[in-house]
Amino acid sequence: MEYAAQVSGTRTSNFQMWINPEIQQRAETLFSSYGLTLAEAVTVFLHQSLNTGGLPFLLSPENTQYMKDKAMDKFLAEVEKGWKSAEVGGWRTLDEVKARLEMTDE
Repeated sequence: MEYAAQVSGTRTSNFQMWINPEIQQRAETLFSSYGLTLAEAVTVFLHQSLNTGGLPFLLSPENTQYMKDKAMDKFLAEVEKGWKSAEVGGWRTLDEVKARLEMTDE
């Protein structure tokens, strides 16, 4: 089956894939309930894969630890950025942060 997804105003290429006809029909039915064609759903999958730097879902329970480690790496990178920002820009008190965020104690 040949599919080509069109994103408004962008050039596209096409590719061919072999798929079990029953799976294809079930997938088309599922994706159509979201207003997507199979080609559009594949494009969404590819975009999400690029956004996450891998598959956009867990394949097995063993991947849970990998995802936790990846989340921790991102968290620690943000903490490091915050630490460096505070060293350059100075530390803020909790009251200054609340005022900046327009937070109240209520």
